[in-house]
Amino acid sequence: MTALALTPTTPRTAHRAPGIRWLFRLHRPALYAWLGLVLVLALALVWLWGPLTDSAAVAWRQWDTCVGSGPCGYDQDAIVRYKDVYAYTTGALTGLPFLVAAWAGASLFGRELEHGTAQLAWTQSLSPTRWLATKLAVPAVLVTAGTLLLVALHRLMWSAGDGRIDTAKSWYDDMTLHTNGPTTVAFALTGLAGGALAGLLLRRTLPAMSLALGLVAVVRVLTSQVLPHLWPAVTRVTSLADGYGGSGLGVDSGLVTSTGAHIADPGCGPTGVVSGCDKVYAGLDATGFYSTYHPESHFWPLQLTATALVLVVAVLTATAAFLLLRRRTATTPAA
Repeated sequence: MTALALTPTTPRTAHRAPGIRWLFRLHRPALYAWLGLVLVLALALVWLWGPLTDSAAVAWRQWDTCVGSGPCGYDQDAIVRYKDVYAYTTGALTGLPFLVAAWAGASLFGRELEHGTAQLAWTQSLSPTRWLATKLAVPAVLVTAGTLLLVALHRLMWSAGDGRIDTAKSWYDDMTLHTNGPTTVAFALTGLAGGALAGLLLRRTLPAMSLALGLVAVVRVLTSQVLPHLWPAVTRVTSLADGYGGSGLGVDSGLVTSTGAHIADPGCGPTGVVSGCDKVYAGLDATGFYSTYHPESHFWPLQLTATALVLVVAVLTATAAFLLLRRRTATTPAA
């Protein structure tokens, strides 16, 4: 592996160019694009939070009042508009960590290392460690502030429609669950750190972008799979005639036997609904259904625990980037 060694005899300028100003000048278009994106999404979320939620709630009340009584008038456009704007804004907020990862891997680190801009900065104005620290710290502040604002607005918007919009997403819907809490911020910071590591590792624009995107995707998928198991869940047992009970983020479900054991559900359904289920359950010695799930009161414990774990991944990734940079810029002492 070839080290990106600094020339020991290269004199550094007595007056070093401020790292933050240098970073802003180099990535000014990306800064403006980020601010514009945050502004547009924030305005859309505020629109959802107030006028769109109110008009859709009125339309659903009209529908609920006249359903079953024949033709009636209700504002269908308001319902569709709310649903569409909710889907667009939630999808955009879900994609922000991937956007950050792509930019960090491709432009912030990969392209500069590929074109030699970073190496030039190391020999003229910035030490490698300061260069990396600046390029991580400044975007991290901007990414955290912008994403946290959008997450807070999304949470307020969703809460305003909860119980008022018949087709509103449940709190445990995967995209809604993360866009309503700080895990999205943690994913974005992981994307930034992943871009740094990918850029230093590959030193090419497109491969670094692909690796950073892959890292965020893996962290996102694993977090969704692990999250239900990060906090003690609630188990509810119901009779065979009632079927499953409880509503929330599901963990496990099945049948309960007379000994209290939990076994797999053959999928017959509640007794009295499907003929023959009585005999099936009798043969299994089943006495009821069990459902293990997280109620809505577990939202914040799950969110905060998952956020802490993802932030640990981000810190470890950033640490690996610093260690790799130190190794590649190490100079051999003169004999």
